[in-house]
Amino acid sequence: MKTPILQFGTSRFLQAHADLFVSEALDQGQAIGPITIVQTSGDPGRATRVGAFAAADGFPVIIRGIEDNAPVEREVRVRSVRRALSTATDWDEVRRVFVEEAEVVLSNTGDRGYALAEQDGLQGVPKSFPMKLLALLIARHQAGGRPLTILPCELISRNGDVLKAIVLRLAAEQSVGADFEAWLSSDVVWANSLVDRIVSEPIEPAGAIAEPYALWAIEQQPGLVVPCTHPAILLVPDLTPYEKLKLHILNLGHTLLAERWLKDGRDAGETVREILQDNAIADYLNGIYENEVIPGFDSHGLGDQARAYVETTLARFRNPYLQHRLSDIAGNHAEKIQRRFVGFMDWCPGIAMPELKRIVEG
Repeated sequence: MKTPILQFGTSRFLQAHADLFVSEALDQGQAIGPITIVQTSGDPGRATRVGAFAAADGFPVIIRGIEDNAPVEREVRVRSVRRALSTATDWDEVRRVFVEEAEVVLSNTGDRGYALAEQDGLQGVPKSFPMKLLALLIARHQAGGRPLTILPCELISRNGDVLKAIVLRLAAEQSVGADFEAWLSSDVVWANSLVDRIVSEPIEPAGAIAEPYALWAIEQQPGLVVPCTHPAILLVPDLTPYEKLKLHILNLGHTLLAERWLKDGRDAGETVREILQDNAIADYLNGIYENEVIPGFDSHGLGDQARAYVETTLARFRNPYLQHRLSDIAGNHAEKIQRRFVGFMDWCPGIAMPELKRIVEG
């Protein structure tokens, strides 16, 4: 069977988000087709995971939390992945699927997934994800250049615009040609999207544990192809309000808690729910939301939405069924402070944010 969805990244997040949505939509006849999933890191330690994705009976996603004021726990078998490849060992097949089958390309390559590698190029298997993507796009263009939607899921503001700019710059540096660069802008749709779901634990070798709340907001534009129709997927005219609420409330809150966890030398296995049982920490987080974050949203006319999202976020943080460890959240902490704290301060000039400023300045 052909797989019109090609996914770069094997994160537990994508397993409990896009892969799950497509699986449920396929059952209802509401998806464009199944998925080929591609490991981009080349990590041999994840080879078992890659092989487990395409198992005939799928892989498990367990949903745990509070839904409609009642506790829920249910297991879903995700059967949307029909093929699993690695760029390290299956590059020729990845290229074939990209050229011949793909209609939508998904990616979630981590916090530094768009970083470029030194001495990277188009020969052999490129090192970085953007250079890999450029090589695959060149192959598709040379094979006739069918239209394509690229739908990034990285937690980067305007992720589609950012990825497009990187690939265009690489194409110019590699002297690929004006016709190709024009095709990248005319026939390739670079979608901006926002993903929102707490996926707290992996299940080995494949699968994940996640909260009931889920959102995938995708900004509308001409020619956009979405992988499926699903209640958690919203097509919106402007992604900005969704992006700002998620990045500067939920993600910012996570990073604030990780900052306290790191600075205070707290228990290595502590979770978000557990740290918030410390009243001093809970008051600290609430104070920053009330005195620094909400005033920033007020300055953009989004105060009511921010207050509602803060309430939802705090309830999600206290989900008694998730083990969301602060050690996981604290990864790439410096980069997260830049995106979540500095980005918010830049967006809201003139709003006093003394505690966020103190953390930024070290």
